[in-house]
Amino acid sequence: MTFTRQGTCLFRPQFGILCRHAVPMGTTANEEMNTFWAKNNKLNRPMSPHLTIYKWSMPMMMSITHRGTGVGLSGGISAFALLALVLPGNYPYYLDLIHSLSVGPALLSLAKFGIAFPVSYHTLNGIRHLFWDSGKGFKIPEVYRSGYVVIVLSILTSIAAIAYM
Repeated sequence: MTFTRQGTCLFRPQFGILCRHAVPMGTTANEEMNTFWAKNNKLNRPMSPHLTIYKWSMPMMMSITHRGTGVGLSGGISAFALLALVLPGNYPYYLDLIHSLSVGPALLSLAKFGIAFPVSYHTLNGIRHLFWDSGKGFKIPEVYRSGYVVIVLSILTSIAAIAYM
């Protein structure tokens, strides 16, 4: 049993534990939350942080894309590995199955780009982050310049990968 009064908490007195810094009784978490939202509504404050108060910038979008490509790549690799374990047959069988679908070259190139771009973008942006970890490239013009370099190189390496495959 716990007793709380005026900042003192007596927890199982038979063990002799005394907590002097506990929150005094008086309000519940629900009451505190209602008070908080009533004050924010009265002052006409937006939820914080709220997307409407931010001006979207290239570094912000690149950060979101970096996280998205990381999640997508890890999910895709995990799904591919799981399917390779549970599906009957072997890799050449499924490769022949894909070839037999007779998709056009445009759709095939788009699919290759859909695989190559996230890999190249996540890799190159990861290298950019390694430079940041070493303390280089934090000035705003350098952040934008390195971002544009990552985007251009990601597109070029993806196109090169499509042409090579």
